[in-house]
Amino acid sequence: MRAIIILICLCALLGATSCGGSGSSSGGGKEKVVAAFYPLAFAAQEIGRDKVEVENLTPAGAEPHDLEISPRDVRDLRGADLVLLLGHGFQPQLEKAAGSGDKVAALLDTPGLNLFPNGDPHVWLDPQRYVLIVERIGSALHESGSTQGLVARIRALDREYRRGLAHCARREIVTSHEAFAYVAQRYGLRQVAITGLAPEAEPAPRDLQHVIELVRKTHATTIFFETLVSPRIADTVAHETGAKTAVLDPLEGLTTAEQRRGEDYFTIMRSNLANLRIALGCR
Repeated sequence: MRAIIILICLCALLGATSCGGSGSSSGGGKEKVVAAFYPLAFAAQEIGRDKVEVENLTPAGAEPHDLEISPRDVRDLRGADLVLLLGHGFQPQLEKAAGSGDKVAALLDTPGLNLFPNGDPHVWLDPQRYVLIVERIGSALHESGSTQGLVARIRALDREYRRGLAHCARREIVTSHEAFAYVAQRYGLRQVAITGLAPEAEPAPRDLQHVIELVRKTHATTIFFETLVSPRIADTVAHETGAKTAVLDPLEGLTTAEQRRGEDYFTIMRSNLANLRIALGCR
């Protein structure tokens, strides 16, 4: 009897998964999905709905590039039924901790994405490429019906972008971070980035001057900055050129305030479209 009591106490302390069972399924029989950051977590939740428990490893308001893996994260990765990450070195600590295998999906390896040679990972900002990511997540979750529902919504968003950006006075978008090349390619825009793929990189004075000259040459009215990164550099270019600043969100994560307001992938993408239309003088 004493041994049984001790075993019950150990189970209470260590959790049910340590005392029998596979150690991967979450409570209530839900499939445990661990996602690297917001766009992957959003797709998994929309597809799996009440059949999955999705954990986003990147906290609200944090840059996924800066993610540092904790011992708890490692435990969650090992206990997951499915791990969703981008791969290609986007989050190297996470990729090393997750390893490889049937339960790990490195989504930048999805066929048909046609990645840029510079390693730009921001494929989710192009709705047509995001569809490919969503379909692969749906296949991993074995959920065809809800996957097709989400795909239909994304394709409708693509049509909104095509219509909204078809007739514009300008085609150049000046961004603080080189994150919008895929969306620019898709809709016939040209990205002029102040810094490179690393969102917090400091531009060299010569590069900054080059951007200022391009802004003046193209008569750009708006310098775009992001919600998760300081707008200081964008403010500098705007001050030098007489332009204004506005948000163009790379959707790497939501802020706490956005979560409270119920924002999601679709509301942020539509906000981006509205800001682009204003900046580019679209009709």
